[in-house]
Amino acid sequence: MEEKEFDYINVIPLVDIMLVLLTIVLVTATFIVQGSIPVNLPKAKNVETSEIRSYQITLTKEGEVFFEGRKVTLKELEDLVESLKGEVQVSILADRSSQVQGLVDLLDLLKKHEIKRVSIKTEVIR
Repeated sequence: MEEKEFDYINVIPLVDIMLVLLTIVLVTATFIVQGSIPVNLPKAKNVETSEIRSYQITLTKEGEVFFEGRKVTLKELEDLVESLKGEVQVSILADRSSQVQGLVDLLDLLKKHEIKRVSIKTEVIR
């Protein structure tokens, strides 16, 4: 039996597979960056609006404080909290490795300015 010589390598199947893999990676990366699937919500004329504004304070394990995604010092945070008007709710996202003193400082600051609705976000363990 006579063997055929290869004059060239057919790379079309390889290119097809690589394009499919690239498409999967790009679609997955888009969802990871956004964090959620974008949805256009329906509109209504008669809705109940809550007068309670919600804010988010994040405490990292290095002790850095972020207010609504913007890095601030404790003094800047105090000025921001002092400027909050009306009934507000504050959610604290503290890293489990952060020092307890940083969390206590945040809670003291909120108590000083009479912020009554404070929650500490946690993960559910199953």
